[in-house]
Amino acid sequence: MKVSIVVARGENNVIGKENGLPWHLPSDLRHFKKTTSGHHVVMGRKTFESLGKPLPGRTHIVVTRDEAYQVPEGHYVVNELKEGLNIGKSKGLDKLFILGGAEIYKLSLPFADEMVITEVKGSPEGDTYFPEVDMEKWEEISREPVPKDDANKYAHDFVVYIRKKL
Repeated sequence: MKVSIVVARGENNVIGKENGLPWHLPSDLRHFKKTTSGHHVVMGRKTFESLGKPLPGRTHIVVTRDEAYQVPEGHYVVNELKEGLNIGKSKGLDKLFILGGAEIYKLSLPFADEMVITEVKGSPEGDTYFPEVDMEKWEEISREPVPKDDANKYAHDFVVYIRKKL
C-alpha cells in the first residue's frame, strides 16, 4: 500500500491558520478533490473538525487520543497513526492519503512513499507548519505550475515527490 502525504504549504512551510487554510486557492481545492476522491484519508481530529463533516467520496480515518470520539458511520477513529495505516493494509488498499495536521504529517513522514505538495508561492501568516523534510531523500517526478489569477491569490505548483530508493 502506498502512503501519500497531501499538503498545500507556503514558502515558509505554513499550512494553517486558526484551524483553517491561510489562503483561498480554488484550483488547489479542485486538485485536492481530484487526487483524494474515492480513497481512504487519514487526519487528526482538529483537521477533521475543521472540515465540518466528512468529505464526500472518501472514507475518513481520524486519529485522536480521545477514546470516546465519534465519527459518522462508515468512517473510523483510531488512537495512533499506525492503527490507521493498518486499516488500509487490512482492506488491501492500493493507496492511503495523509491529510494532516502538522503532528500527523510529522508522524507519517517515515512511512510515506509519496508527497503530493501544492507549493504556494508566498509566505502568508499562519500558526501551523509542515515539518522539515530532508529533500535529499525525495525525487520530484512531476510539476504543474498554476499562475496567480483573479480566483487564486497566490501562484502555486502542484508537485509530486516519491521517496528515493536507497
